[in-house]
Amino acid sequence: MDEEELKKKLTPEQYKILRQKGTEMPFTGRYVHKNEDGNYICMACGNPLFTSDAQFDSNTGWPSFDKAIEGAIDQRQEQDGRIEIICKKCNSHLGHVFDDGPTQTGKRYCINSVCLDLKPRK
Repeated sequence: MDEEELKKKLTPEQYKILRQKGTEMPFTGRYVHKNEDGNYICMACGNPLFTSDAQFDSNTGWPSFDKAIEGAIDQRQEQDGRIEIICKKCNSHLGHVFDDGPTQTGKRYCINSVCLDLKPRK
């Protein structure tokens, strides 16, 4: 999908965050708290990114996960030292990963809600 198709598919906020590396306001996203069971997919391309089993309440204002689906994401070091998380399939910005997670992985994937779509388990 090219940029013009993505501009038509996504809302202006989704496009700004996914394609221009923006950030949604904390505690405003629909997936801040764990919802029903399922898979979270990339809003831009449909790539499965996280399972609801990996989600936890971090009280940071963004959906948080302790691990991604294997092979679903890439990481890039930013100039400010943070590690950006991008969708491996479409290179869309999703959020950042931190080494302060409360589970065994020690990771906190901090993801913008507008980047995600939850596909419930059947």
